[in-house]
Amino acid sequence: MRACIQRVRRASVTLPSTGETTGEIGSGLLVLLGVKVGDDETTAAALAAKIVQLRIFEDVDGKMNRSLLDTGGRMLVVSQFTLYGDCRKGRRPSFTEAAKPEDAERLYRFFVDEVEKHGVLTALGAFRQEMHVELVNDGPVTMIVDI
Repeated sequence: MRACIQRVRRASVTLPSTGETTGEIGSGLLVLLGVKVGDDETTAAALAAKIVQLRIFEDVDGKMNRSLLDTGGRMLVVSQFTLYGDCRKGRRPSFTEAAKPEDAERLYRFFVDEVEKHGVLTALGAFRQEMHVELVNDGPVTMIVDI
């Protein structure tokens, strides 16, 4: 699994087809989540634990020393198969490493459940839908985490 994590002041997901907002958070993390062939529940649980405990929020001294658990922030999780786009050959990305949609959705939802088990409130994008993601990046702080 691969996650692009952005520390945000706020973030939201809207469906352009309907204008419906599917998920919205204030301070916390926007997580763009990619699932690859071969990922399983163990992988998803490990990534969830890693992200909620990742110390990327500032303490009183301005050092990145606090986690999402420490700050009480929320998480907006957006499925993002394009994180496994391979652009090394040619001009058109290959997505052969990305999991099939049914496997990806199952593990996406499992990941969210694992995050919530840690006590983090979550909001979601819309699986297999065109989405508009808006955010105010805080820092900016952006990390890529692979498990």
